[in-house]
Amino acid sequence: MKTILLETVSSTNEYIRKFLPFREDVVVCAARQTGGMGTKGRSFLSEEGGVYCSFLKFYGDLPAAEAFRVMAHAAVAVCRTAKFFGARPAVKWPNDVFAAGRKLAGILIENGLAGGRIDHSVVGIGLNVSNDVSALGGIAISLSEAAGRSLSAERVRDVLIANFARESRFEEYLSFVGFLGKEVLIAEEKRVYPAIARRILEDGRLEIAEGEEVRALSAAEIDLKI
Repeated sequence: MKTILLETVSSTNEYIRKFLPFREDVVVCAARQTGGMGTKGRSFLSEEGGVYCSFLKFYGDLPAAEAFRVMAHAAVAVCRTAKFFGARPAVKWPNDVFAAGRKLAGILIENGLAGGRIDHSVVGIGLNVSNDVSALGGIAISLSEAAGRSLSAERVRDVLIANFARESRFEEYLSFVGFLGKEVLIAEEKRVYPAIARRILEDGRLEIAEGEEVRALSAAEIDLKI
């Protein structure tokens, strides 16, 4: 996979799109983003000291129905990296990685569809390493803090790229999910209610039990509060 390293860019997800016509797998990483974006249009703090990478990956034959495999693989790459440096990562369904109860990394995926199949994916990963996250009011954590030692963003970046290049299995993703079988709070439209998180299906939906009723819900339908 071709690797491009930048100092500052508005968004690695935007920048990497210029490589779409060449149809080759590429990773673009920046030391800092000025316009980093999270899910649902939220901004993503991207100060120097973090790892901000976007991976452009083309597929030969991946059905659109299996799109969650892309998200699961990205989460596994982040969790492997955090674990390598001594942290204890956990996936907060569907696309955040936490450590010590605080957000360590976010993942933003944009899939390009063609004829019911995924032609390509742009996978953006923002991972706190040694950047100051105190402005986020205690909801975030750096990998250095989670690991209990000072870490180099460049070293973490290289490990993340290597882990993304490795294959992963859905079972490995599930191994990093710690809330299954426990009671969680579900925010659905104007209602917030407790439910048991039963399992995550391979299409990415969360199966919950509210009393005797069992339902499978997507991340677009609900917010999960653990």
